[in-house]
Amino acid sequence: MNMLNNQTIWRCVLVLLATVWLAACSGTPPPVVVSEPETVVVPEMPAVNANGSIFQAQRGYAPLFEDRRPRMTGDILTIVLQEQVSATKSSEASSSRSSNMGINLADLPDVLDRLAEYGFNVGSDSNFLGQGAARANNTFQGTITVSVMEVLGNGNLRVRGEKQIAINQGAEYIRFSGVVNPRTISGQNTVLSTQVADARIEYIGDGYIHDGQRMGWFQRFFNRVNPF
Repeated sequence: MNMLNNQTIWRCVLVLLATVWLAACSGTPPPVVVSEPETVVVPEMPAVNANGSIFQAQRGYAPLFEDRRPRMTGDILTIVLQEQVSATKSSEASSSRSSNMGINLADLPDVLDRLAEYGFNVGSDSNFLGQGAARANNTFQGTITVSVMEVLGNGNLRVRGEKQIAINQGAEYIRFSGVVNPRTISGQNTVLSTQVADARIEYIGDGYIHDGQRMGWFQRFFNRVNPF
């Protein structure tokens, strides 16, 4: 009976280890830069009382000589993505140290007289030179249409948008959020991403191809503790 219990315990342990090992092969999803999709809530306009006039201003009304730039919650705006970031870093460090120490055993007690003829002379020399350089260049171009989520007190527009593209067995997600100054919006209802404050741009993928590019947490653990 005890032997059967021991076998059951060992089987459970092996199953647990196998589960952990399989989980190690899967990667953890990257952190999300842009928050999850929000629902645009368009505020209800108060009912207009009939005043007997032929023309009645209803929802979506705009003056004849006024452009169609977004100014209300729910309006849409096209963001032209033109992001280019280049960075270069270089560092250099050096240090040098030397020391020398001598001991004359003749000055020690008589017990060590036999070692006096040998004496001691200790010296050390240490030099260090380190150099490092890093360079990064990233470019992101494209367009995405976003919605006005909120009109701030100063008239700026808080926008957010997401574009999903399904390709075969994978999907690509482009997400954007930020604060737009209405004065920077062109007559074509577009604005450059470089003119958006607090801009957050995210381009991620989903599917087995994207998963194959991520390293499992178990492998990352051994990369950290491996001294070689």
